[in-house]
Amino acid sequence: MFANVLIVCHANVCRSPAAEMLFKARQRTAPASGIGARRGATPIAFHSAGLRAVNGHRMDPVMQRLLAEQGVASGIHYSRRLSRELVRDANLVLVTERAQVSEVEALDPASRGKVYPLGKWEDDSDVADPHGGAETAYRESLVLIEHLVMGWLKKIC
Repeated sequence: MFANVLIVCHANVCRSPAAEMLFKARQRTAPASGIGARRGATPIAFHSAGLRAVNGHRMDPVMQRLLAEQGVASGIHYSRRLSRELVRDANLVLVTERAQVSEVEALDPASRGKVYPLGKWEDDSDVADPHGGAETAYRESLVLIEHLVMGWLKKIC
């Protein structure tokens, strides 16, 4: 059972908060068919952080707007830097890029075995960072993030 899932990207202003918000929104509609199905159980707590985040930055406004277009309320998000404590508190840590697995494990060697790429079920695919790029890059990332989130929800809900 997973009670606390942490999603990690670089700055915690675009990809990981988008995944966090999608996990929160979509877990309510996910079928309870995965490992340790959770129908009627307490919802999983989803959080996010960034390996190089500067604490207190707001979510990227383009990603926030695109989430709203999908009917996903992002609320107020402030970035936070990944810490050993955040990793230790999580039952599962999902990273947006394969290379970030080793960075998280270096921060907390005890995390080995609970850190996986968000794209694990899709050939360990990476989610490109659209921050500061064209809106089409944001849209592509968001489509991929939602697809990957739904894949994980099938496994953990």
